[in-house]
Amino acid sequence: MMTLTIDGRKVEVEEGSTILEAALKANIHIPTLCYLPEVQAIGSCRVCLVEVEGNKALQASCMAPATNGMIVNTNTERVRKARRFSVEMLLSNHPFECLTCAKNLNCELQNLASELQIREVRFTGEKSAQRIDDSSPSIIRDQSKCILCRRCVTVCQEIQSVTALYTVGRGFEARVEPAFGKDINEVACTNCGQCSMVCPVGAITEKEYIDEIFEAINDPTKFVIAQDAPAVRAALGEEFGYPPGTLITGKMLAAVRMLGFDRVFDTNFAADLTILEEGSELLKRIREGGTLPLITSCSPGWIKFIEHFYPELLPHLSTCKSPHQMLGALSKTYFAKKAKVNPKDMVVVSIMPCTAKKFECNRPEMSDSGYKDVDYVLTTRELAKMIKQAGIDFVNLPDGYYDDPMGEYTGAATIFGATGGVMEAALRTAYEVATGKTLENLEFTAVRGLQGLKEAVVPVEGIGDLRVAVAHGLGNARKILEKVKEDSTQYHFIEVMACPGGCVGGGGQPFPVNDEIRSLRAQALYQEDSALKYRKSHENPAIKKIYKQFLKEPLGKKSHKLLHTHYTPRCRF
Repeated sequence: MMTLTIDGRKVEVEEGSTILEAALKANIHIPTLCYLPEVQAIGSCRVCLVEVEGNKALQASCMAPATNGMIVNTNTERVRKARRFSVEMLLSNHPFECLTCAKNLNCELQNLASELQIREVRFTGEKSAQRIDDSSPSIIRDQSKCILCRRCVTVCQEIQSVTALYTVGRGFEARVEPAFGKDINEVACTNCGQCSMVCPVGAITEKEYIDEIFEAINDPTKFVIAQDAPAVRAALGEEFGYPPGTLITGKMLAAVRMLGFDRVFDTNFAADLTILEEGSELLKRIREGGTLPLITSCSPGWIKFIEHFYPELLPHLSTCKSPHQMLGALSKTYFAKKAKVNPKDMVVVSIMPCTAKKFECNRPEMSDSGYKDVDYVLTTRELAKMIKQAGIDFVNLPDGYYDDPMGEYTGAATIFGATGGVMEAALRTAYEVATGKTLENLEFTAVRGLQGLKEAVVPVEGIGDLRVAVAHGLGNARKILEKVKEDSTQYHFIEVMACPGGCVGGGGQPFPVNDEIRSLRAQALYQEDSALKYRKSHENPAIKKIYKQFLKEPLGKKSHKLLHTHYTPRCRF
């Protein structure tokens, strides 16, 4: 440990800490822009400058190491002028579109300009060239708003290991873009949206489909169905002032119904269905000598990652569609027949924590019902915008409800939204199906939490030791796939989620996000799981009913047609 003085206060920190980390520990505010805790500290924005006694130049506190006896001042006239100058220079090359920008009121540059009391920009002249890349169905890149903080580059390269974005050029020619100046849809982008989560301004945002959905709702010839993922209900409240990790399921359902949707189903229903299909697939592969390890397939960003970077390992993927695609297919077959609605007049809208699902619903493979399984995907953020547009008083809404026959779910489905949740849900069912015995302890805590890679061994009578692993974030997915390439016998079953923390940290979730917020959202899902009557997917009465009336059996002919799919090897560029 060492002691330094910041603004007259003694602060004790561990050796190796930066000045910024020391200030944060002492609750001393130093503004930042390009800095991302535990991810990036490059000092490029020059906003976190501080004055260190004995140094002629101001220091970027995110990079400058704290030393024993150091005296730091964070609020001198020189520091304030330097910070204002840095922000003014950024603003001089930035479009003044705050009122119409997707990041309005969520923009870190906007907030910083307000904090520093900048009321005019003294520097005018040449600006960087404008270019909007809307080639992706998931995200939009607006080059004119980029402040070259490189957060997106760092997250894409170091956290997700995708490397779809680079910093190129110098001066006014400097820009962030894919290799060779290509559009984002022309390179190995996984559409995970983590770049949009860390972008401090509006340079990278999700592609919105709000207008198209309102148009469908207002069309009397259309029957519009909404479904929502579990991670949405644990995060949507943040857009309306609730603390992170507040479950607002009932209010969300009431709001969605008020928007004009004809039915509201729960993606959790299809998550239970996924467990029946995927669990059966796992047991079949183990017993009949199929390709192992089996790897989950419900994260579309992860699917596109393996298609680009490890196509030789595609046989390891489960053939199950993701839950919302399953529910879309059943809406246009099973439900359409029950409700006597022509599926060509149906519009299925998935409300997801994910930007990659916008790409997924447009995959040609996702149309086994004879129609697009899912027509549109809204992020959590987009749903909040729709609710606000409609003037709905969200906070004071009474609780709403899900519709039958696809609105009942179990705790196993709820925890799909957190990393390790799919694995835990699958183990609850696979164990009982394999052994015919009741599983007494339902909590597989070894696969919970935000550790990047988690492993566990689960004894299953008749099978032996079931070796499982969980990875979240595509950088960790790469690590687990390299282990599979070295020795495919290490595991029987692997869960992979594209986004850090799983769906609770998805690319379409509310800003900001960090590990503390991811943990709070996940904890809300685990709490709901523990409070529900049914906690195993195969116990869901609605699931039993749909198999009896329509699907007949897991891995059967009809379920294989509607609920399973195949994958596409893709080149890296």
